[in-house]
Amino acid sequence: MDLKTLQDTPPWDWPTDAGKKFQEILIDPKAKEPDRLIAAELAGDLTVINDALADALTAIVRRADEPEELRAAAAIALGPVLEQADTVGFDDPYDEMPITQRTFRNIQDWLRKLHFDNSIPKKVRRRILEASVRAPQEWHQNAIRTAYSSGDAEWILTAVFSMRWIRGFDDEILQALKSGDAEIQCEAIEAAGNWGVAGAWPDILALVHDPGTPKSLLLAAIGAVANIRPAEARSVLSDLADSDDEEIAEAVDEAVGMAEIVADGEEDEEGGSEWVH
Repeated sequence: MDLKTLQDTPPWDWPTDAGKKFQEILIDPKAKEPDRLIAAELAGDLTVINDALADALTAIVRRADEPEELRAAAAIALGPVLEQADTVGFDDPYDEMPITQRTFRNIQDWLRKLHFDNSIPKKVRRRILEASVRAPQEWHQNAIRTAYSSGDAEWILTAVFSMRWIRGFDDEILQALKSGDAEIQCEAIEAAGNWGVAGAWPDILALVHDPGTPKSLLLAAIGAVANIRPAEARSVLSDLADSDDEEIAEAVDEAVGMAEIVADGEEDEEGGSEWVH
């Protein structure tokens, strides 16, 4: 089984024993480090992850003698299943979770403990926060505020990314939109769109209308339009709908479709919106 080939293969086309192979590589300290890194990245996919793989990833994050890059990759790989468990829960008999509730709680407990261990490399602690916020807990509010106020650009980037998942950071999101750092701006746009932050509208509108906006920011801004002012999405994005750039045109089409869903939801709530707070 060639791991590099699997990187370029859709997960639903992976061999049935792919997850088992990833686990074997992860727990083998004699395996080549590049192979273990790829295995960690792929092991988090919801098509293969299970209790055994989740435990293997968590063990790597915990071990001080593992390479920093591998620990960071293992941490972030846990994000999707944490989000899935938090969103779906464990009570629906028709929607079987890939991990048990016990494993879910174990991952959460370890990530919380490890995040506050200052002896752990910064990159690993950052990835721990970025993964763990996908299943929000009380400790995340203070962790994000600490990261954002640190003055460290990398921690600030992690904090703004995390604001996409945790409520209560509208002021920080608006501030980050004007940071001048493209990566931080992009995460702020995503967060503003996710929570429908009304105060972000002028900045989002300016990005959409400015022909010099970098593509990464433009794509994020197009998506944000749908959640912040869904009723205006079609008209605001009309000039981009026929873009020669296929990715931009598709983003507009998707945003307009999402805006219609959001607008319908607002009408059902008689003027209220679960997207705006």
